[in-house]
This record gives sequence, structure tokens and C-alpha cells, in this order.
Amino acid sequence: MTDTSAAGLKRGVLGTGDILFVVVSAAAPLMVMVGVAPIALLVGGVGAPTTYLVAGIILTIFAVGFTTMSRYITNAGGFYAYIAHGLGKGAGITAALVALFSYNVIEIGLFGLLGLSAHDTFLNLAGIELPWAGWALIGVAVVWYLGFRSIDFGAKVLAVLLTAETALLLMLAFAVLVKGGAHGIGFDSFRPAHFLTPANGSVLVIAFAAFIGFESTVIYRSEAKDPKRTIPRATYLAVALLAVVYAFIVWSVTQAYGTADLASAVAKDPVGLFFTTAQTYLGDWAVALMHVLIVTSTIASLLAFHNAITRYTRSIADEGMLPRLLGSVHPRTRSPYVAGIVQTAVAAAVVTGFAVADADPFQQLLIWVNSPGILGILLLQVAVAVSVPVYFRRTANDEGVWRTLIAPLVAAVGMIAALYLTVTHLELVTGASSTVNETLVLSVVAVCLGGAAWALWLRRYRPQAYAAVAADAVEATDAAAR
Repeated sequence: MTDTSAAGLKRGVLGTGDILFVVVSAAAPLMVMVGVAPIALLVGGVGAPTTYLVAGIILTIFAVGFTTMSRYITNAGGFYAYIAHGLGKGAGITAALVALFSYNVIEIGLFGLLGLSAHDTFLNLAGIELPWAGWALIGVAVVWYLGFRSIDFGAKVLAVLLTAETALLLMLAFAVLVKGGAHGIGFDSFRPAHFLTPANGSVLVIAFAAFIGFESTVIYRSEAKDPKRTIPRATYLAVALLAVVYAFIVWSVTQAYGTADLASAVAKDPVGLFFTTAQTYLGDWAVALMHVLIVTSTIASLLAFHNAITRYTRSIADEGMLPRLLGSVHPRTRSPYVAGIVQTAVAAAVVTGFAVADADPFQQLLIWVNSPGILGILLLQVAVAVSVPVYFRRTANDEGVWRTLIAPLVAAVGMIAALYLTVTHLELVTGASSTVNETLVLSVVAVCLGGAAWALWLRRYRPQAYAAVAADAVEATDAAAR
């Protein structure tokens, strides 16, 4: 039953399917496939599909400890609450600011893609001419409105959009297979000789980035039905769905051109690769629909990230790390509306700034602004994986060594490798100079240092706020242990 008695978020309104749609929409499968997968194919060749499976396996192992911890920690702060409980409040406060920074830059960067894709779509299909920044700012307003309406309303919108974009991707893949591809169907993509190459080590960067958003399942704990069941189910389903869909779609594209001709096809037109494939195997209608659904896919991703950001902000504000006004919940829609207004204003200001500077909406607003966010999320995942065994070592439980020690450590090793590959091969993602890449990496370091300084300040000058970080999680766990 929905709890509307308190002036807080709606209770018990999200089932497993609702949360699944919200978090998978953040990953935006169509956007990831059309906009980013060609880069993976260009760098990794026919072995690229396997990298998505490998990333999915590592993240599934990560989810073992992550979801086990979710049954013990009732705080809806997600990553920062888990890290605070495992590695200490100072680390948790730092993680809170890193999470807030990371999700914000990812969400704001996506407005560059929205503006560009909407500009091309409306110009080509309707003859409407509007600068990319105009479309991006319209998107800012639409995302704010949908986020303000309430989380269950947003989940229904995301369900429709996600179903449509996934259906088109699967139709394209099956059309390729039914027609036998370019030279018959083969499985070279999954042979070790094609996957175990230095180039595909770099492609893991792209593959891991494609899953960002799945971990936000725990943020919706307060609004979930039976969160001890729905959160783990939604997390596992999100990772599995994304891994299978990504690998299947990318593999089907390799079949569309054949092992011998794939490299030349991607190199000729990476941006138009999926459109050309749709034209060849489905027809003009699919190309037009793909243009439209890329716009809606991006909006779905933006809404999912907006919801995650506002709930992170609310949790952080409620615990005294930010002004409590930011945690205000609207009495009618039960959404964190003040956090939503602030996030919307920041996004509008950044989009406007990039437009005034005549920056490239794809290369600079999307790729450059997104990259620190990808690094930040990977760093947080490593910290969470390490937190799990530390936490369970001192907490009474009967979960078993696989869930509380082995799986988290294996995941930590895999993610540290992914983080290393991301930092050392960042130019594959950004296409920028070493100076720009170093600046992007250092921005994450600066946020970490700022978070550590903020933790020290809170500990010294606001000890009550410092003590309140993840305090409800501690109390719940202690009660369970007793």
C-alpha cells in the first residue's frame, strides 16, 4: 500500500519492474548502441561484443556483495551509505560528493547529445530548424517536469520509451540474422583469439561505461515495494538484461558486414553505422524511427539520472551534509522538488555556457563532460566492493563467504583493472589532447580531496551532522544483529 501519510517520498509504489525500467533507462540502450558501440567496434573489431559480456559478468559479481549489503543497510543514500558503513564516515562523505558530482556531469553532458540528435531529427523529418542548444534547453524543461510529477509517473514514461527502443534494436538484430548477415552467421566474436587482444582491453572502458546507472537501484529503496526483495531482483535483472542485449546487438552488427568487411564499414562511417545497417536490413521506416527513438532514449536516460540525482541530494541534505532545504519534498507529488529545481538550473546554465562558447555538443559537452562522471562511478564501485568484506567482518550475519568476501574482492580486482584501463586509455573515449584528459582526471581527484576536506570540517565544526551520516543504517543493522 502506498504510504502518503508523511511529508516524504511516496512509499511502496515501485515494484521490481518499475525500478528495472528506471535504471535500465539511465543506460539508454539505443543511445549507447548507436552512439558509442561503433567506437568499440572500430577499436576492438569483431571481438568487441565479448567485452560487453565480460563487463556484465564482473558487474554481476559486484552485485552479489552490493545487494547482500542492501538487505542490512536501510539508508537510501546508496553508494555513500555503504562506503560510510564499511570504510568510515569520512570516506562516506567523500563518496557522497563524488556520487553527486558524477551523476550530475553525466546527466548534464547528455543534454549535448539530446540537442544534437533532436536538431537532426526534427530538421530531417519535419523541416524544423532550431539550434542544438534550443532543443537541449527544451529537454531540460521536459526532464524537470517529468521528474517533478512523481517517481511512479516517471517510471511509466520510462517503461514505454525503453520498450520502444529495445524493440527496435531487437528487430534490427533479428532481421540481420534472418537474412543471414553479409556472408552467413558466424561466432568469431566469441573466440579467444579475437577477444584477448590489447585493443579489446581498451574497449572494456566503453563496455563498463555502458552499464552506468544500474547501481542506482538502491537509491529507490524508500519508494520500493518490499525493498529487500525488489532491489536485488532489479539489480541482477538490469545487469543481465544490459549485458545480453548489448552483446547480442553488437554481435548482430558484426554479422551484418562480416568479419572481413567490418573494419572498413565502421571506419567509413562510424556515426552512421547503425543507420546504414537499419536501412539495409529493415528499410527507410526503421531509419526514421531510429532517429526519433534516439531522442526519446536520451530523454529517458536524462530522466533516470535526474531522479537519481535528486534522491542522492535529498539523502545527503537530510543527513546535514548539504543545506536541509535541498531535501524538501513536494507535498502533492512527493518528489524532491527543490533538489530538482537546483539541478535543472545548473544543467540549463552549463548548456547555455557551452552554446555561448560555440562548443561542440557531442565531442565537448557530451564526451568531455561525461568522462569524469564515468571515472567517478567506477571509483565508487571499487570503494563499495572493498567496503562489503570490511563491513561483514564486524557484523553478525549468516550470508556465507562467497557473498561477503570472495565475490566483492573479485569484483574489486576487476573494477580496479577497468579503472586503470579507463584512465590510461581515456583518449579512446574523449579523442582529446593529453592536457584535456589530465584535466578531466584531475577534476575527479579534486572532488575527492574536496570531499575529504568537507568531512574533516564537518567532524570538527559540526559533529552532530558528521555523526548523522548513515546513522539510520547503523541503527537498523545493530538492531538486526541483536
